[in-house]
Amino acid sequence: MAITAKQVKELREMTGAGMMDAKKALTETDGDFDAAIDWLRTKGLAKAAKKSGRTAAEGLVAVKVDGAKGVAVEVNSETDFVAKNAEFQQMVAGIAETALTVADVEALKAADMGGKPVEERITDAVAKIGENMSLRRMAAVEGDVVAAYVHNAAADGMGQIGVLVAMKGGSEEFGKQVGMHIAAMNPAALNEASLDPAVVEKEKQVQIDIAKESGKPDAVIEKMIVGRMKKFMAEVTLLGQAFALDTDKTVEQAAKDAGAEIVGFVRLQVGEGIEKKEEDFAAEVAKAAQG
Repeated sequence: MAITAKQVKELREMTGAGMMDAKKALTETDGDFDAAIDWLRTKGLAKAAKKSGRTAAEGLVAVKVDGAKGVAVEVNSETDFVAKNAEFQQMVAGIAETALTVADVEALKAADMGGKPVEERITDAVAKIGENMSLRRMAAVEGDVVAAYVHNAAADGMGQIGVLVAMKGGSEEFGKQVGMHIAAMNPAALNEASLDPAVVEKEKQVQIDIAKESGKPDAVIEKMIVGRMKKFMAEVTLLGQAFALDTDKTVEQAAKDAGAEIVGFVRLQVGEGIEKKEEDFAAEVAKAAQG
């Protein structure tokens, strides 16, 4: 049967598929819309699988707070363009909302979101938008007061960096100030006790080697190491850092003055730790020309 331009347009609007794909789907299914949608879904899922090898290092971090609990999720895409897509943003917001009900990222992937598991929602979006996407991380904090801060916000509650701050006492306003500090200063841990011992030991060894090069006596070297490690702790722990909004105080002192005790924080940045594939543009053009 003849497939009309109107049918193709309608199917494209319903599915977000390309014009030629929509036309082929209708041709293959004799104009049956339901069958054509199924056909496109099947092809779309195959298309999504092919895209899974691509690096998805862009995207959004979304934060959501409900009472004493706050969650942050990172959903990646291949390009910044998709991160600005309203449909993608809506999906990320829905994932963050769903994250409030689960304990970890694996449970979140399997959690129901509008009648489908989150992972399936993402697969559908890959097929429709045409880019690889993935739910990469989820983190949560709990406290008497939980504040959220988003840096470079693309929409309400989502952007390039998402921070959550959990406190005993204090106010949400102070929590947001601490969130701004964390976004800028990127502390490695809350305090010395929560720092990875391997990181501490490695830094200590580096400082010992540097001090030995000075040729000073062991007793002097020991004192040098104590001082340098104290400085290191002040640089990498949140409570030890100089507060960005009042550098005369540490974050710990600023919290005390605000009647708060910071008990935990989360900082997620889009693409953090993902190795982006650097493309040689000239080689790419030459390869295309040869093809």
